[in-house]
Amino acid sequence: MNKQHVYSFSDGDGHDKKLLGGKGANLCEMTQIGINVPPGFVITTEACLDYLKENKLPKDLMASVRQEISKLESVTGKTFGKGEDPLLVSVRSGSAMSMPGMMDTILNLGLNDETLAGLIRQTGDERFVYDAYRRFIQLFGKVALGIEDEHFDEYFEEVKQRAGVKADVGLDATHLKEISEMFLTVVRRESGQDFPQDVMMQLQLAVEAVFRSWMGKRAVDYRREFHITPDMANGTAVNICTMVFGNMGDDCATGVGFTRNPGTGENEMFGEYLTNAQGEDVVAGIRTPKPLQEMETEMPKQYSQLIELRNTLESHYQEVQDYEFTIEKGTLYCLQTRNGKMNAAAMVKTSVDMFEEKLITREQALLRIDPELLEQLLHPSLDPESDAKPIATGLPASPGAASGKCVFDADLAEKLGKIGDQVILVREETRPEDIHGFFAAEGILTSRGGKTSHAAVVARGMGKPCVAGAEGIVVDVALRQAHVGEHILHEGDVITLDGATGMVYLGAIPTVPPHFSDNLELLLSWADETARLKVMANADTPDAAKKAREYGAMGIGLCRTERMFNASDRLPIVIDMILANTEEDRKAALDRLMPIQRADFVEVFSVMSPDPVTVRLLDPPMHEFLPTEQQLLEQIETLQLYRNVVRGRQTALATMPNPPDLPEAFNELSEELVNDALTKKERMLKKVRELQEVNPMLGHRGVRLGIAYPEIYSMQIRAILEATVECANNGISVRPEIMVPQVITAQELSKVRLTVDALTEQLEKGFGKQIRFKFGTMIETVRACTRASQLAAHVEFFSFGTNDLTQAVFSFSREDAENKFLPMYNESGILQDNPFEVLDEQGVGQLIDMAVYRGRQQREDLKIGICGEQGGHPESIRFCHHVGLDYVSCSGPRVPIARLAAANAKLREKEFADVRV
Repeated sequence: MNKQHVYSFSDGDGHDKKLLGGKGANLCEMTQIGINVPPGFVITTEACLDYLKENKLPKDLMASVRQEISKLESVTGKTFGKGEDPLLVSVRSGSAMSMPGMMDTILNLGLNDETLAGLIRQTGDERFVYDAYRRFIQLFGKVALGIEDEHFDEYFEEVKQRAGVKADVGLDATHLKEISEMFLTVVRRESGQDFPQDVMMQLQLAVEAVFRSWMGKRAVDYRREFHITPDMANGTAVNICTMVFGNMGDDCATGVGFTRNPGTGENEMFGEYLTNAQGEDVVAGIRTPKPLQEMETEMPKQYSQLIELRNTLESHYQEVQDYEFTIEKGTLYCLQTRNGKMNAAAMVKTSVDMFEEKLITREQALLRIDPELLEQLLHPSLDPESDAKPIATGLPASPGAASGKCVFDADLAEKLGKIGDQVILVREETRPEDIHGFFAAEGILTSRGGKTSHAAVVARGMGKPCVAGAEGIVVDVALRQAHVGEHILHEGDVITLDGATGMVYLGAIPTVPPHFSDNLELLLSWADETARLKVMANADTPDAAKKAREYGAMGIGLCRTERMFNASDRLPIVIDMILANTEEDRKAALDRLMPIQRADFVEVFSVMSPDPVTVRLLDPPMHEFLPTEQQLLEQIETLQLYRNVVRGRQTALATMPNPPDLPEAFNELSEELVNDALTKKERMLKKVRELQEVNPMLGHRGVRLGIAYPEIYSMQIRAILEATVECANNGISVRPEIMVPQVITAQELSKVRLTVDALTEQLEKGFGKQIRFKFGTMIETVRACTRASQLAAHVEFFSFGTNDLTQAVFSFSREDAENKFLPMYNESGILQDNPFEVLDEQGVGQLIDMAVYRGRQQREDLKIGICGEQGGHPESIRFCHHVGLDYVSCSGPRVPIARLAAANAKLREKEFADVRV
């Protein structure tokens, strides 16, 4: 049985956008609900796919098209390709997903020598007819015959210049006739053949051209940029619609409208129109259009009809509509409608307003907003009025915009930050010990690293803009400068980062601050009431916890204790602990750290009270707290040189009969002090070489470190428990959770649990009450997933660390993959997404699903969440809801996005296919 490839507007299913395209489906639906749409028909997306596959139109397609053209002739009383009242049509693209301007359109098709003369006799308006003809020739030549616009434009401009006019409307019929004849000459010269007189051939060539435009560069790039997959939209339909003309006189007009203001969301008439014009004149900016409100005075009857059209469209589609219209001889026609594209603020306001107007339900209000869109509202953004050009482009690693002085090391960033300077930390790559520089900086720029690199993860956690992997920037820390193409950035030069686009600019570009509106607060409260998943935040410091609370976090799902160690007042103590040669010396250093860590926990617990705080015990390998071997070698060489300077000064002074008094600073920097510093650096170098590993991320870290040096975990556990007691004594309700990282076997958990139980018993005796907390593990190794049942017997919660789990499953080094082959894998279709941003449901997801199932078989009340980067990604959150997780945890600024995504996951749960294998 042959597939039906052609549907009239009166017969097509207005809900089948995949088959008829969004535009075609809406034209069918509007026709069927009584809106005045010019008659026409749709050629399906299936016909497009058949054409692209076989490089020819499906058999009998044009026969079906001829039948529909005959119906149009009957309905309109016009004739196609002949007669005194010729039928002209538009040929437009339209896929299932709106892709404005990405594919091709042809207007006024059906004009030839015979119909041109007939239309002139019928209308008595030679200027109008030749205006339509020259437009058709150029559009057809460009779209169907592949002739570039400039070949037409040079003749058009020549005639305008000779006529002494700037705008098209200044040309008379004689000028337009001359232009049309010149355009026919261009077609003959550039294509090698005359402009086709057979209108059915015109139509066939136009249909083929629109089909081909689906694979045109514009359309392909657009689909890639906006992640439009074949499941979402595959092929374009072709909409063939009877032409109506807005350029037949002053009682004609054409325009574009929105049912509400797309910039603010206000419920008001919004749009523009032109009298005596065709639709392309409005959007092309050839003439300055007028606001729709002026039509009330100029064309009051039609304005009243336009208000009625606006109200009908919005009440029927229950969505803000972007519509196109034409008025021909006083009659209003609607040519197209689609869901309006609005900014985040407008989407939020219209959701709340339309619910309060009882136009949509609360569920519809939540579902109509893409959670990712909220990111616009949560970070400063560059002033859209700025015309600055970027000097470099990297990965948009953390959204927002910031300006500041270039600074090439964290210490100087901290120093300048303390005196109030705005700085941008510029590094080749960042390390955990740069954390104090992050605190001080307005933004971070790195020449290496990906969207989930250290810089990116930390920046997102702090809500600071970050551009990572800007490989066109060569950072020279020694010379305190960076080379960016022809530019050299010196320390102190001001630059601006746009973390949403990855752009880097010279100088300070004005920014627009974020605004957390009452409407957004209300919308997110609806989301929280709807969602089953709780949304936590990854936060490592009291300040980060406060910010997460402002974003609506329902607790902390990941508090990384090593981030506390990196602060400038703690790092020297941590280094002493690492350099300690005996357990006694190590404990002495840890005893100095313990009250600092406890105070941090007290503050974080207090901020998040009464919600849970999950504290991850120390995870990274020890060497990450130390400088690199190369840095230490350079520091030792510098100290040795300085020691020679000190000795030389002392020798010089000793030879003088009356040595001068030197400033106090010279006396403070004695040879003894330099030797002490040198000795410590040499010990650090020795330790770095001892700790060196071939693959440190798979080496001595996490629980393995805690078992090798139990005094480290003992100190941290004690700090957590003592902070819990202190909060309880102060009347603060807290819910701490102790989490063990990098676990592969139940025996590791048993060992750590012994320490927890011993310390708990000891502290409870002094406290006189039971200390309430949870004990759990991260699931971030493949073996932990396969042994989930055994692990669950020892813990009260699981938290999936999907960053490390993804690396393990894919055998990818995260930063190497993102900077080398992963973009190529995505572009070529080997992988659909970056698995470090979007949870890999087919691989990592299967392990998660298995671990959830096995864990809950062992312990029915097992609390399970996710704390990797993917915890803030909407589709990943949908998967987490589906497999039965209790919460997701993400960086603070992603919390509002995750809250809305969690609600959407609940509302769409029936659509999600079963993932179990």
